[in-house]
Amino acid sequence: MTVQLTVLGNPGHRRVTLFAAAARAAGLPEPAVLPWLDVLRGRYRPPEGGLLRVESPGEEPEVDRLLRGPALGPGYAPTRVEGTAVWYAGVMAALRGLAARPGVRLLGDPEETAVMFDKRRAHALLAGAGVPVPRALGGEVTGWEHLRERLAEVRLHRVFVKPAHGSSASGVMALEFGPRGQLLATTSVELADGQLHNSLRVRRYRSEREVAAIVDGLAPDGLHVEQWIPKASQSGRSADLRVVVVAGRATHAVVRTSTQPMTNLHLGGARGSIEQAREAAGPSWPALLETAERAAACFPGSPMVGVDVLPTTGWRRALVGEVNAFGDLLPGLTGLPGGPAEGLDTYGAQLAALTDLSPSSPVATDHQITEPAR
Repeated sequence: MTVQLTVLGNPGHRRVTLFAAAARAAGLPEPAVLPWLDVLRGRYRPPEGGLLRVESPGEEPEVDRLLRGPALGPGYAPTRVEGTAVWYAGVMAALRGLAARPGVRLLGDPEETAVMFDKRRAHALLAGAGVPVPRALGGEVTGWEHLRERLAEVRLHRVFVKPAHGSSASGVMALEFGPRGQLLATTSVELADGQLHNSLRVRRYRSEREVAAIVDGLAPDGLHVEQWIPKASQSGRSADLRVVVVAGRATHAVVRTSTQPMTNLHLGGARGSIEQAREAAGPSWPALLETAERAAACFPGSPMVGVDVLPTTGWRRALVGEVNAFGDLLPGLTGLPGGPAEGLDTYGAQLAALTDLSPSSPVATDHQITEPAR
């Protein structure tokens, strides 16, 4: 008997439609959709039996307003960067509430999602497990003056300052101090009338007053500060990898290149060449993928994670920047040649892994798609 899949997501969003297309291609029933809006408003009937896949609540204005509106008040705008702490609290309360419902089986552990969406906790978990990560400042950062003092104490001159609960590089700042006290901050944050807005255009700030305003505006939501590691390059552009790990195996990888410190594709980054990356890494390529798998192993209750792998100069070793609970939105990308998902997109790979689980598997006990016939 086939178990019904339900997707908690935003109806019509490409994450939902791409997953549904993969289910149809796999010969599975069309997944039902449980709207994030209904869950956040408390107006829903939880799926009875079956499995509930959680998709990102992002890119839906009314969902964002429900989550961050109370914190931002009359000044709310969907482009605002602040309010990530209350966003995080709302999302996690919803997931924990669903997990507590009798008969609801989530594809993914909400507590692991909570760690992935807190960069400070995720970094500490990875470091404790021996996964290579950039050096982090650690502890609380209350504002710009506090940040400057702490960076001077540990002699860090080039860092990334990230909202602890942010995503898609929103609010991220690449910060560097020159030998004579010069200051340069590279970020997609736009300062406008004392508010911080997310922009698709990367800006450079050299005024300490402006940099302080950004850091002070983001600090109340929590900040994660880590060393800026010089990355590998491809075709004269800095490069990193997004590696999707499904059921413990690295199945998909995309090279992201940019002339900016942030390589996110929506900020002007571009997909690079996996073939060139493999050639540049040579015998170190399997180790780069293994680094992603080691990071994913820290989240055993999550069938899929997207790992940001930061190859160092020369492509010989790598560190892990972040682990993403919703890091599989890579349209048109098929699995690595010779890998377990060759020819499948990221969603097809996840469905294939679920249907391949044996009844005796510890993950299959909670996450199997197909039940034995009765």
